[in-house]
Parts: sequence; C-alpha cells; structure tokens
Amino acid sequence: MNEKLALSDEILLSVDKPERYIGSEINSVVKNKEDVKLRFAFCFPDVYEIGMSHLGIQILYGLFNSYQDVWCERVYSPWVDLDKIMREKHIPLFTLESQDPVKEFDFLGFTLQYEMCYTNILQVLDLSGIPLLTAERTWDDPIVIGGGPCSYNPEPIADFFDLFYIGEGETMYRTLFDLYEKARKDGTSRFDFLVQCAKLPGIYVPSLYDVTYKEDGTIRAMTPNTAGIPSHVTKEMCTDISEAYYPMDPVVPFIKATQDRVVLEIMRGCIRGCRFCQAGQLYRPLRERDVKVLEQYALRMLQSTGQEEISLSSLSSSDYSQLPELVDFLIKECGDRKINISLPSLRIDAFSLDVMSKVQDVRKSSLTFAPEAGSQRLRDVINKGLTEKDILGGARKAFEGGWNRVKLYFMLGLPTETEEDILGIGDIANKVAAEYFDTLPKEKRGGRTIEIVASTSFFVPKPFTPFQWAPMNTKEQFLDKANQTRRGIMAQLNQKHIKYNWHEADASMMEGILARGDRKLCRVILDAYKKGCIYDAWGEYFRFDTWMETFKEDGIDPFFYTTRQRYEDEIFPWDILDCGVNKKFLYREWQNAIAETVSPNCRQKCMGCGAGHYGVGVCMEEKK
Repeated sequence: MNEKLALSDEILLSVDKPERYIGSEINSVVKNKEDVKLRFAFCFPDVYEIGMSHLGIQILYGLFNSYQDVWCERVYSPWVDLDKIMREKHIPLFTLESQDPVKEFDFLGFTLQYEMCYTNILQVLDLSGIPLLTAERTWDDPIVIGGGPCSYNPEPIADFFDLFYIGEGETMYRTLFDLYEKARKDGTSRFDFLVQCAKLPGIYVPSLYDVTYKEDGTIRAMTPNTAGIPSHVTKEMCTDISEAYYPMDPVVPFIKATQDRVVLEIMRGCIRGCRFCQAGQLYRPLRERDVKVLEQYALRMLQSTGQEEISLSSLSSSDYSQLPELVDFLIKECGDRKINISLPSLRIDAFSLDVMSKVQDVRKSSLTFAPEAGSQRLRDVINKGLTEKDILGGARKAFEGGWNRVKLYFMLGLPTETEEDILGIGDIANKVAAEYFDTLPKEKRGGRTIEIVASTSFFVPKPFTPFQWAPMNTKEQFLDKANQTRRGIMAQLNQKHIKYNWHEADASMMEGILARGDRKLCRVILDAYKKGCIYDAWGEYFRFDTWMETFKEDGIDPFFYTTRQRYEDEIFPWDILDCGVNKKFLYREWQNAIAETVSPNCRQKCMGCGAGHYGVGVCMEEKK
C-alpha cells in the first residue's frame, strides 16, 4: 500500500469507492523520481472504473514506463463527492502512483474518447491548479497534450491544449520526450519548444494556426501563423503491430472496472466501410497481429493479472484471418483454468456461432446483432453489408444452439430515413421472435421463451466519415422517431417478447454539436464548466438547459453544427488533419449513400480511399 496518501483517512472514508484514489494496484509502476528525467501524468477524464477499462492507456502506460528516464502515472476525474471536498479544502489533484500533485509533472496527457467528457478536462486542469487556457501557461505548468479519436477534431477544445498527438501513440512519443528533455536542458522557451513540436510528424499545435471565417460562419482558411510549420498534420500509424509494444503486465484495478478482464488486441482497423463509423475510417488500413504472438501475450497476461476472463479486442473480430486457430488455442488453454473467453464484434454467422457455443455458457449469455437500420434500403445507405436473410439465418442457428436471448441494436435519424425504415425496426424484431417459435417446437424449449431487447441510439454524424456532410436530426425529431419505433414494436404479434430501450436525445444533440464543432465552441465549453457542468456523459449530471443557455449568452447557434446541410467543398474544422483517408473518397461514399449503392469491403475490392499509401495490412493482400 502507498505509504504517502494525498487524502486523509477521514476523507477516504467519507467518499464513495475510496479505492479509486489510493493507487498501489497490482502491476502499477513505481519509480524513484530522482532517477527519471521526465514525468508524465496520463488522464482518462472520467471516473476510475471507466478509465481503467481503456486499452490505449494501458499500452502507453506500459510503453512510457519501459523507458528508463520516464515515469508515467495515472490520474482520473475525481467523482463529484471528492471534487467538492477537494475544492473546499484546496487539495490539489494528484496521480495514483506517487500521490504527487499533477501540476509538478512535465506532461499531462488526456485520452479523448468521447465528446461528452470535455468539461471533465477542465475539471482536471482546474483541480490541478493548471491554467485552463494554453495562452496563460508557463514552464511552471505541464505540457498539456491530447490524443485518441476525438483529437481528430480537436478544434472545440483547441484553446485548452498545448499539443495534440494525431494517430497511434507507439511511434512518435519517444522523439517528443527527447525534444522536451533537450529543450529544458538548453533553456529553450516554452513557445519555441511548441514550434519545434509542431515540426514533428503527427503533432498539431493549435495556437500556431489561425482560423478565418466567411460571412456564413463556415471556415475560410486555417493557416500557420509561424514560419516552418506544416500546413497539414498527418496521422501517425503503427505499421507492424505484431512487433509493437504491448502491455504484458497490465494494471489490475482494485474495484470492478467496466471491463474487468485481460484484453487481447488482435488487429487494428476494419475492412467493412460502414459509412456512419468513424473508427472504421480513422484506423485504416486493417493490420493483424500474428497469432503466435497473441498466444504468447494471452498466457503471459493471464499469469501476470490473475484475471478470470480474456476478451478479443477489434472492430470486427470475424475478419481476423487467424481467428479459428486463435480460438482453438484459447479454448484449450482457458478451459482447464476455468477462464471465460469473450468474443465481442463477431458477425453472426455459422462459424461465429459455433465458436461462441464452445466458449460461452449459452444459458447465461445473450447474442448481439447490430442491423443498425430497420430496412434493407437503409442498410444499403449506410453500407452495413447485412441482409435480413443473414439476421434471420443467424438467429435460427443461434436458437438451434440453445440461445434464447437476443439484443438488437439500431440507429434512428440516419440520412434518408423514412417512416417505413423506422417501422421496420419493430418488424425485424418480430421476425426474429417468430423465427424462435418456428425453429423450436414447444417440447424443445425447456420451459424457456424468447427474450428480445431492441435498442436505438440516435445517429450523430462524425468527422472523417462519409456522413460528415449529413444534417443531424433535432432533439424533437429524435424523440418523435423513438415514439414511432415504440408504437411499431407494440403493434407486433410478438410484442410481449420484445423490450425497447432508447438513448437520451439531449445528450445526442450535444455530442453532435461537439463532434463537428469549431474553435468558437471553446468559449461555450469554458462558460458551461464555470456554471458547474461536469460529468456530462452521466445522465444524472448532464444539464442540457445550462448548455443551451450558455450558447445563447455567447451568441452561438448550436444548430449551425447539427441540422445544417454541408456543401461539397466546405472547409471543415478538422480538414487541417489527414487521417490517411482522403476527402474525395469520403464524398464519393456520401454520394453512394444517397444513391443507395453498396460498396465492397477492402478484401473484395480496393475503393481507393487513400490508406493504401501506407503500404501495409489489408492493402497488400490479394483481393478475392
């Protein structure tokens, strides 16, 4: 146990889950601070249990700590009870490992996974005593750096960050750390250090770029205001992930994390090209880890953590070419040790069901299908690559295999959506239920019946997807569509076997504003935070009315970022970045969506997205 705790026993005993704040977990790294040259505080701007489930931080935490001169520690957003105490008692925010104040560190890094965590970034800076605006910081403050999927449109939070790392973290951090150590040794000014950083591949320094606007509020240009820095920043990508660093000894949380298991990342990227999916574009091209490497990782991590479950991580596990071999290995090794195997992101086909029946307790588990849309027409618009025949065929095989619980995921508000598409959600849920009764005669059901949960989320257009041009529905339209869906389900013959859930419309609208926002939103986020907005990702703390009031006071129209149709050659706030997929390809796919044209996946035919120039992964495979 850590001998020096930042919080007294009295405080720890007064807050919910004090284990969030004490450190000393198994495999956490403690170094002598006198022996290191650089200290990095790594923050997931949400509560401990969410942050501890994130693989990206585990990878970079292990990588940074493998460097002799660097000590990386973790920090999470204090929950609201401790936040209040820290403000009242003027306790500075601290890292878990050393319990030292974050302000004493050289770097404070944020992983940006979800737009609704933006006010939590300000909470962490504020509690740390770090100026919220980059313009007000000096060498007495850490360098504040952001990365992760939301950094692909960093503009709404540009004023709060010194740097953004665009792309995969394994490639450029060592160079960045060396540059920092040299700058501090040479007495370089903070500004000059940031200029040097901006010349590194994958590093975006927002303060070194000026944004000008047209009369209609769209961007006229984003241009460097300092000599020698690039006009665009291209993402960093790990070209050989089998050789890349992977954390063999991940930190084991003291309390149950959202995903409390060993995670085996089998590949990065995706071949599918779903038009709504940001990750499918950002992480192109698909790159696989060698199965022999994964087998070694699995055994080592199970041994070093004592975890009782292992999960395969990827965007579409079924597309991993060595999956049968890997699964056979895991079944053999995990079966004897009574370790569960979790296989998310599988396409529901005969092979996947066969695999799942071997690794899951069928009676306990439910199967998840993600049709995303209620009609074949709309599934073609979004390029889902899934037919009703696939869904019902998969359901039939699942029922024959002993499953009787099915989750169905859909989106409402997709481009070109009609009432027929919405009513199709109830129709397909009903057909899945009917399939159960047709497949299993009464005597084979063992007293059980079918349980279907249909869930809808509201579609939010994201940067670097074909739908970045699409208008988004209003909150009222979303709620109307959710009611239509509910009525459609209630009209079905098997409606008593179908449960319906839907997402918050307010939160979806706010996410949509922040996802495609520009620098003007920095002021709104700051003002909303000053009014007490934090933990916006948590429904009970999200104050939609406060946000709308703040937009009004700041003279900014939130609907400019959501319901407006974008024109073809509009300059987007994120166009200064290059994710490896070119804008012409994305616009072509937007036109294909409107035309209801299906595009082949990357293994069937190259669509010329631009990711081929990396010369790795699926781009180098022969097409079938």
